[in-house]
Amino acid sequence: MKVRLPKGVGGGPQDMNAMIKQAQKMQQEMEETRAELDTREYTVQAGGGMVTVCIMGNNEIKSITIDPQIVDPDDVETLQDIVTAGVNEALKTVESANAEAMAKVTGAAGMPGLF
Repeated sequence: MKVRLPKGVGGGPQDMNAMIKQAQKMQQEMEETRAELDTREYTVQAGGGMVTVCIMGNNEIKSITIDPQIVDPDDVETLQDIVTAGVNEALKTVESANAEAMAKVTGAAGMPGLF
């Protein structure tokens, strides 16, 4: 069964070439954006600034700084909770920033799995 598209819909080889070029350009822009995002550095604080997490755009933790005032040998659980909260917030920050930047490249086309 042949499908007949209205004139101008589906285009010919020229339209297909243009679409391929546009897709290639978008892919290149996404790769460049991803490379730039991976080098970004974010700093997130938790526990009222007692714990500071420095994370890279590729989700690599660069450093965790803990204010000595919060270190209590009798209450290690609180410190663990604050560090965990800081790392989780840092990961969310990177995810959100990366998604926003990639949406600019894709035109918010909502293409899951592209990045």
